[in-house]
Amino acid sequence: MNNQNIKVLLVDDETQILQFLNLGLTNEQFQVKTAENGMQAMSILHEYQPHVVILDVMMPGMDGFEVCTMIKKSGIQTSVIMLTARDEVEHRVKGLNLGADDYLVKPFSFEELLARIQARVRNQFPDQFGEVIYGPFRIDDKRREFYYGEKLLALSPTEYELLKYLVLNHGMVMSKLMILNKVWGYTFQGEDNIVEVYIRSLRDKLGDKQHQVIRTVRGAGYRLEIS
Repeated sequence: MNNQNIKVLLVDDETQILQFLNLGLTNEQFQVKTAENGMQAMSILHEYQPHVVILDVMMPGMDGFEVCTMIKKSGIQTSVIMLTARDEVEHRVKGLNLGADDYLVKPFSFEELLARIQARVRNQFPDQFGEVIYGPFRIDDKRREFYYGEKLLALSPTEYELLKYLVLNHGMVMSKLMILNKVWGYTFQGEDNIVEVYIRSLRDKLGDKQHQVIRTVRGAGYRLEIS
């Protein structure tokens, strides 16, 4: 992965942690900016437009939950990885419900944080790498082309986004609600059976008559398999 094009914003009120993470990520060739509180983070966010925000939960004044909410309402496409010293389920659930993309409990290894950052960027910004290949799938976001094996798929814009979402999260079960929020957006007011219609269309175009590529997980959603 070429880290030089990836912008990271670090938000933490502990100076030592900021300095440590800043040094480590800079040495890994990331572009890095830092903020010591929520207001400073939001002022940097709009101009900098980072790919990833590393956000501490327990900050005085505006805590990480408030900052996460503001980031997700800002309309800026960025992944939020929240840091907390509290290994409590309700804190993780609250952060994820507010739109956080990942969670790390302090203390954590720098290698784990690095892996989480790279995973979020691969997932949310595949265009950073030109073509991305997952098994038989090849995605070229710049040309908006999607290949299955050697076949160029004729996809509508919505089919393209749906299949990309499933491929980038292959092996994981995606619920209808998750798919609707990601592909159609949080403001979608239609029926959730629209997901079934588009899944059926994708299966036809993939020749997936036996549902071995896009599997239905009864009562849970859909999971794309890459062999």
